[in-house]
Amino acid sequence: MTPSRSTTVSRFIAAPRERIYRAFLNAEAVATWLPPDTMKGIVHAFEGREGGAFSMSLVYPDDEASQPGKTSDKIDKFQGRFARLVPDENVVWATVFDSEDEDFSGEMTVSTTLSPADGGTDVTMVCDNIPSGIRLKDNEEGCRSTLDNLAAAFVGG
Repeated sequence: MTPSRSTTVSRFIAAPRERIYRAFLNAEAVATWLPPDTMKGIVHAFEGREGGAFSMSLVYPDDEASQPGKTSDKIDKFQGRFARLVPDENVVWATVFDSEDEDFSGEMTVSTTLSPADGGTDVTMVCDNIPSGIRLKDNEEGCRSTLDNLAAAFVGG
C-alpha cells in the first residue's frame, strides 16, 4: 500500500474567521485568491454549500515555461465538491484534476481549518492524496501562495 502524499501549510490572517470562511463560499472571491503565484482563476461552476459542486481552471501566464499544465499546456482544470462545511471553522474540498495523465488522477482532499488567534485567524490548509505527478514541494509552495493571496484580500478590508 502506497502511503498518502500530503502537505500542510499554515498562515496567520488578520481577519475574523467568519470573513475568511465566507471567502471560501464566494465564487468571485475564490477566483481571486485561490490561483497561486502568477496564475489566473476562472470559475466555470460553483455551488457554495455542503455537497455543492464546483469547476475551475487555473491558467498559467503565456510566458510561464517552468512546468506544463495538467489539463493542457497552460491550464490546470479541476472539479470537485464541498465535502464538508463547518461554519467559521472548516472547509473540506474533494478535487479531481482533468487530466489524461494518470499521474495527475485521483481525488485530492483539501481541508482548511480556521482557528481563532489574537487579532485574527490561524488558517491551516492540509492537502491529502496528492497525485503522484505533483511534486510535494510544488503543492506546498502553491498552497503558501494561495494563503498569501487570501491574506492580501483582507488588507484594508
